[in-house]
Amino acid sequence: MTVSTRIDGDVAHVQIDNPPVNATSLAVRQGLLDAARDVAASDARIVLLTCVGRTFVAGADIREFGAPPVAPHLPDVLTEIEASKVPWIAAIQGTALGGGLELALACTYRVVQADAKMGLPEVTLGLIPGAGGTVRLPRVIDPTEALNMIAGGRPIDAQKALNLGLIDAVFDDIAAGAIEFAQNNLGKARPTPLSERVPISPDQQFLDAANKIKARVKGQNAPAAAVDAVLSAISRPWHSALAAERETFLMLKQDPQSTALRYAFFAERSVSKVEKVKDVAPMTLNYIGVVGGGTMGAAIAAACLMADFQVTMIERDDSTATLGADRVTTILDGAVRRGKMTADHRAAAMNTFTVETDYAALTDADLVIEAVFEDMDVKAQVFAALDAVVGTDTVLASNTSYLDVEGLAAQTKNPERVIGLHFFSPAHVMKLLEVIIPTSAAPQAIATGLALGKKLHKITVPSGVCDGFIGNRIMSSYRQEADYMIVDGALPHEIDAAMKEFGFPIGVFEMQDLAGLDISWAMRKRRAATRDPSERYVTVADQLCAQGRFGRKTGQGWYDYSQNHKGEIDPAVTAIIEQESLDTGLKRSPLTTKAIMARILHRMQAEGDAILDEGIAQSAEAIDVVMVNGYGFPRWRGGPMFMKGQRQ
Repeated sequence: MTVSTRIDGDVAHVQIDNPPVNATSLAVRQGLLDAARDVAASDARIVLLTCVGRTFVAGADIREFGAPPVAPHLPDVLTEIEASKVPWIAAIQGTALGGGLELALACTYRVVQADAKMGLPEVTLGLIPGAGGTVRLPRVIDPTEALNMIAGGRPIDAQKALNLGLIDAVFDDIAAGAIEFAQNNLGKARPTPLSERVPISPDQQFLDAANKIKARVKGQNAPAAAVDAVLSAISRPWHSALAAERETFLMLKQDPQSTALRYAFFAERSVSKVEKVKDVAPMTLNYIGVVGGGTMGAAIAAACLMADFQVTMIERDDSTATLGADRVTTILDGAVRRGKMTADHRAAAMNTFTVETDYAALTDADLVIEAVFEDMDVKAQVFAALDAVVGTDTVLASNTSYLDVEGLAAQTKNPERVIGLHFFSPAHVMKLLEVIIPTSAAPQAIATGLALGKKLHKITVPSGVCDGFIGNRIMSSYRQEADYMIVDGALPHEIDAAMKEFGFPIGVFEMQDLAGLDISWAMRKRRAATRDPSERYVTVADQLCAQGRFGRKTGQGWYDYSQNHKGEIDPAVTAIIEQESLDTGLKRSPLTTKAIMARILHRMQAEGDAILDEGIAQSAEAIDVVMVNGYGFPRWRGGPMFMKGQRQ
């Protein structure tokens, strides 16, 4: 049964068993409603609500969102539980998210396992809680804290939940602890029902937090609606607040932004599948080698250590080895400060970390990631050195943004074990990982790369081999279009402003200044010999680089950072742009924000179509996942290919 009820003396045990995450599907809702009525007709004096498996209710069944709602609706089920004459105890392990936390809030008490997490992440799907979350939570905890949880969508851990008063107890063993808690609360007077708690007026702290959230989420409908819903919930009577929340929830469910966010949710969970390796077992991964201790190599090593791999880093000499080790240590120390890992976890990780200068230290490695300078000859030398020492089944991976992994593989003894792993910087933070698959790669090598991504908690997207793979190829294309637009009549700050108004966190020229203009300049010089002479080419960036304007690191790039770290519009750059227009015989014409974004989107989509036609990406969803998670494309718009599909 999806929901079962068992009466054991004074205690009624209600249990949900709806794998894999006990989502509040129709069967669960109906089962809970039946259980509430069965308990009401019994002699039970308290109810213990538990879930089978590794988690409590981790949310709604999102697949139902595209269909008309079917009764019983979750708000009605929770009202029935809340109105019970006997107290209910929610015993939470794993996660209680969305409808799961709303269910727990409808119970009289909440007890959790020490490693549990709780939250209302509906805004990440373009929604707000729709079963009383915005009404109950601010009546249980401080309204400002509730506002931040609901509008931010991030879960909290058990200790914070206890500090806020969201839960009543924390246990290392939830099964035994919940039963003990139930026995200790038999016959005790129930707390004042939430429905009887008097609405309050928002204080200045709440209003300041609300205004800050709205300013931060400009253009996004759900977080702004969440702010308004919580404000309504704490200011209005119980039933009126519940009705208003439900109305907003149902309205947002039809919002195109919610459609886009749900698309992104499912896309991220499907894109890592590769048909040719679906029945192939990856190699066992315990020991990872990383060649290169620079910014990227150190971050990759740190990411692997945080995921409990043994790691050996190779550097060229003792001096650079020390610097590389220091970078890794700094990253792990930062992770402890931010609460991403405990001090004990950090100590254990460092005990499995070594830095060497001899490639022979990698003889027993299961997988080695090369993360040296982005130069084909340098990388080929590294692969030759690895070929000489590692086992015949060790997977060799190149961390490259653009280079030909097929060519690197061809230079090794066993090209079938070579793949690419394109990490995004900073590698210990960014969720995206492109797994680059040469035609020569063996299925087990591919499966192993995908498995590594999963163990690193990355959103892993397979890609074929081409210049720039999926993401950088599209970025190069729309960056080229931006170059065309500045010569046609727009200026860099206008293009950046248009992109940020659309929802990007940063514009394309600001991004270049942040990354360093010299990187792409080196790539353009490398490609110069093979560039089609009939191809339109804008030289402005080359002129800036020739003057030593490489971006923020030199104080000048597309913008001038000498007086303001945010960057100022530089008349000298404008003069270079206008001169290029004159030299190429173009009459400059201003471009509107709408026209700028139309050209950028068209270029992204056209390149995306080419990538699909060539088989570089497996699906349009793969392209969208890369652009959203690696390049700042606004998630609430779904992705460039999703937007194209919506227009058709």
